[in-house]
Amino acid sequence: MKRIVIVLAVILSFTAFSAQAQLKAVKAKSGYSYWVRVPKDIKAKEKLPVIVFLHGRSLSGHDLNRVKRYGVLRAIERGKDLDAIVVAPQTSNGWNPDKVVKVLDEVLEDYPADRHRVYVCGMSMGGYGTLDVAGKYPDRFAAAVAICGGGTVSYACNLTQVPVWIQHGSADTAVPASESKKIYNAIKKCNKNADATLTIIPGGTHGSVERLFHGEKIYDFMFKYSKGDNFNGGK
Repeated sequence: MKRIVIVLAVILSFTAFSAQAQLKAVKAKSGYSYWVRVPKDIKAKEKLPVIVFLHGRSLSGHDLNRVKRYGVLRAIERGKDLDAIVVAPQTSNGWNPDKVVKVLDEVLEDYPADRHRVYVCGMSMGGYGTLDVAGKYPDRFAAAVAICGGGTVSYACNLTQVPVWIQHGSADTAVPASESKKIYNAIKKCNKNADATLTIIPGGTHGSVERLFHGEKIYDFMFKYSKGDNFNGGK
């Protein structure tokens, strides 16, 4: 009887969580404040992949609502259905990989997340942030997508451990495509067989490539990867 009560309690807790699932703002006293979005219908004991989205410089500051102006959250707002936990932190001054991972650890602790399927993506300054976070913590991410940004060359060899898709518009005048080419070439120099792809989008501008978040390809790319069975999720 006691066991039945416990099982019912677990089922009810997941049911309540599912019913209340929504976009939630988490205000941090230190580090990054962030949005976390969970799908509405979560099955008992289901573990969901996690997508960390890093915004560009124009969305920096202390107003979390700015983070919804473009990217993954904007795509969801416009009807995109993603069966994943989406985490979107906000920075006021560039991306610090340690602070991003601190946010990730909070989400992994508080939500039904699959530590084997954690992904990071971003645009512009968030593209740099994406490759810096994955580069400093290659053991924490199953894949990364960096759009119209670049990366820190000193992380290039670490990035050979993470499948990455780097995309840039050929007509980008804000951040030249040479920035993406530079980090891609550095990754391939470390390991010519590294799972790294560079796509230059003909005629793409700094703003027009935002449409990639509204399609399927970048998500299909990320979701096909997961960390191995020996991966401990950093905890």
